[in-house]
Amino acid sequence: VQLQASGGGLAQTGGSLTLSCATSGFTFSRYAIGWYRQVPGKEREGVSCILIRDGSTWYGDSVKGRFAISKDTSKTTVYLQMDNLQPEDTAVYHCAADADYGLGCRDFMSGYRGRGTQVTVSS
Repeated sequence: VQLQASGGGLAQTGGSLTLSCATSGFTFSRYAIGWYRQVPGKEREGVSCILIRDGSTWYGDSVKGRFAISKDTSKTTVYLQMDNLQPEDTAVYHCAADADYGLGCRDFMSGYRGRGTQVTVSS
């Protein structure tokens, strides 16, 4: 199983970045896949998740209206479009996947997790 996150970098406040999570080694359509972020010394924070079978989505309160998650089933890749970035969005962003047992995105962070990509937003 592989979850390869990419697309991080440096952005200015109000700017945008798009993250990609390329996956392999599991049945893409049977999973909930999403993003969480982590800052040293703080707990993981769920950012967004998408249920591949029906496209339903979930967003953390701090990113609603600014971030958008999407999928490309042919490429088994999930994307996170991040707009109006703020300094508090600075973190390492990881993608994660959990089998869809009918619970939606509830436990997506408890499944497979990949290495992250650094996002830094300057003020």
